Amino acid sequence: MAETAPDTKKKIQQAALAEFLEKGFLGASLRQITKNAGVTTGAFYGYFSSKEALFNALVEPHAAALMGKFMEAQTSFAELPEEEQPEHMGVESSHCVHWMVDYICAHREPVKLLLTRSEGTSYEHFVHNMVEVEVEYTLQYMEVLRRLGRDIPALDRSLCHIIASGMMSGIFEIVIHDMPKDQALRDVDQLRDFYTAGWLKLMGE
Repeated sequence: MAETAPDTKKKIQQAALAEFLEKGFLGASLRQITKNAGVTTGAFYGYFSSKEALFNALVEPHAAALMGKFMEAQTSFAELPEEEQPEHMGVESSHCVHWMVDYICAHREPVKLLLTRSEGTSYEHFVHNMVEVEVEYTLQYMEVLRRLGRDIPALDRSLCHIIASGMMSGIFEIVIHDMPKDQALRDVDQLRDFYTAGWLKLMGE
């Protein structure tokens, strides 16, 4: 029976996933991918225009899902009436983090590509971009608290970036270390408790 186009495309993607995971985008060989997939280079170009287009096809749905959920949590909190925001602090982010843990555990390999093997692609700064969003919304929230009469000390943007970067890096450790889901959820909840207590201390509460 002749092999169908979807079968060929799937073989290419499976071979690419293994090659990218082992060597990263920059070190991966297109020749090795086609060899392992059992297709010619000409057949490859019938599906993908380049090695980067192939990498993007593997990670883009997962990047969109993670960033989309993250932005949804940030904007839904920011759109609350200002006087309601303090009592909701942490609720949206908790739901978002639990969703992210579930998602990561269900899509470990392509998410690992996105987070640890994307140097040289447009996804290289994915985590950094999430951190920048977190910093922006954190600074906005501190302004809300000041408008509500809270005595919030001035915190440098650089410090907010360091804190947000540490939090994000901690969450994504579950990918790097292939943590079981139960452990990942437990560790991430405790990590959030740690950072929440730290923020409250810095904000003088």
